[in-house]
Amino acid sequence: MGERRRQKEFYVHLTFLTSYLAVPCYTIDSVISGRYPGTAKGNCMVKIYVVDTNVLLQAPYALESFEDNQVVLPMIVLEELDQFKKAEGEIGANARRVIRCLEQLRLRGDLIRGVPLENGGTVRVEKNYVNVTLPEDLSDVSADNRILRVCLGLDKAHGEQVVLVTKDLLLRIKAQILGICAQDFTTDQVLERENQYSGRCELYVPEELFKDFKKKGVPADQAYTTDADGRSYVPELEENQFVVLKADQSEKKTQLGRVTGGMIRKLEYRKSAPYGITPRNAGQYFLQEALMQPADKAPLVIVKGMAGTSKTFYSLAVGLEKLLNHPTGEYRRILICRPNAQFDDDIGFLPGDEQEKISPLMRPVIDNLEQLIDSSEEERYQDEEELNGKIEEIFARGIIQTEALNYIRGRSIVKTYLIIDEAQNTTPDQIKGIITRAGKDTKIVLLGDPNQIDRPFLDERTNGLSYASEHMKGSPLCWQITMTAGECERSALAMEAVKRL
Repeated sequence: MGERRRQKEFYVHLTFLTSYLAVPCYTIDSVISGRYPGTAKGNCMVKIYVVDTNVLLQAPYALESFEDNQVVLPMIVLEELDQFKKAEGEIGANARRVIRCLEQLRLRGDLIRGVPLENGGTVRVEKNYVNVTLPEDLSDVSADNRILRVCLGLDKAHGEQVVLVTKDLLLRIKAQILGICAQDFTTDQVLERENQYSGRCELYVPEELFKDFKKKGVPADQAYTTDADGRSYVPELEENQFVVLKADQSEKKTQLGRVTGGMIRKLEYRKSAPYGITPRNAGQYFLQEALMQPADKAPLVIVKGMAGTSKTFYSLAVGLEKLLNHPTGEYRRILICRPNAQFDDDIGFLPGDEQEKISPLMRPVIDNLEQLIDSSEEERYQDEEELNGKIEEIFARGIIQTEALNYIRGRSIVKTYLIIDEAQNTTPDQIKGIITRAGKDTKIVLLGDPNQIDRPFLDERTNGLSYASEHMKGSPLCWQITMTAGECERSALAMEAVKRL
């Protein structure tokens, strides 16, 4: 029976090959082995993934992410790549990268018939199905609808093995309405927000170990917590993870520490006051510890948290402390970049030079500097002209510089305290490009709130900040802390809004 069934399957696929001219003429061996799209490969079917342009613009390596299945690019995708290839910033760079990849594939074979990939899959361009009927409500000229036509045409031939992959939520909804299987591009997705790495935890230790914590530290395997049923267990801790340590006989006794080399040690900079700023809660103590560490020990710091938790404020305070108050020679400047949802598209059309173009995006930085330069809340704004003069002097002396994020590409940044504010509006590919720009003695500080994303096609699981956090956890070169809602210090009203809204 097994052989008869195999012969029947072979006959069906061979018949399909002769009727479907857009598919390459695969050999009999390739059909039997399951390398022909839609054929059985053991107990697994080869799927056809129709990929939207927005996937390639965000993840130019996406063509290699579908294992040994077939990737189909509708002709309209090539047209859209052509439109974006001259764009400034990451979008244009990614479009050109994809085009170069397609050119390499073209030189290896026929993209209409299909070109094999190193992972065992194939990539081909689909030029057919331009006359597939769509509901009257859907426009004939829409690029999205042209992709839907291809999906419907392939689906009719291959059944439920056709999957549309797009970052566009509305296109996925339209696909479902038409009975097309649609998915997000999930290769870059990390865990859901509540399961993401926070860089901190609360643990208990025996009373006798707690007493000697400041002098000796505590072995990490002696610290424990409890599960939902009240049972004790020793959690798996990451290198550089921050810990609120409690004595198991008296929970009111607490110490703050950090995991290093299998031990939980006390904080080194607990008593510091960078630029006159002192921590007000556990999160800020942890934040201060990570920021104050020298670049050779903590070259990457990732800080997540809602607005008002002093992420930018504290980062600037430490930078100014290192360069102005007590110059250590560690850094020669503070460089601040702040991505924006419309930045890549709009910067070229704004008037003025680069600094004038990006100054509106840097206004939150100026707000924080106003508070740091003059710590007296009563006298700070009595002389606005003097305050502005102090801030302008800092920029004029080059102590703080601001730069467009898309100009970092290809550079090597040396001996710099680099702050990437609002890093949740970067893509995974972009954040990788930023981190890999770090030269000798440079410290990179990534700040942001994964719940406040303004960039299309990004969410709390696919943004660059969350991506870096999950992939860099455990690295001895990366220190992380997630600020909690209860650590909002902006104002009484801001705190009230956190509780009520």
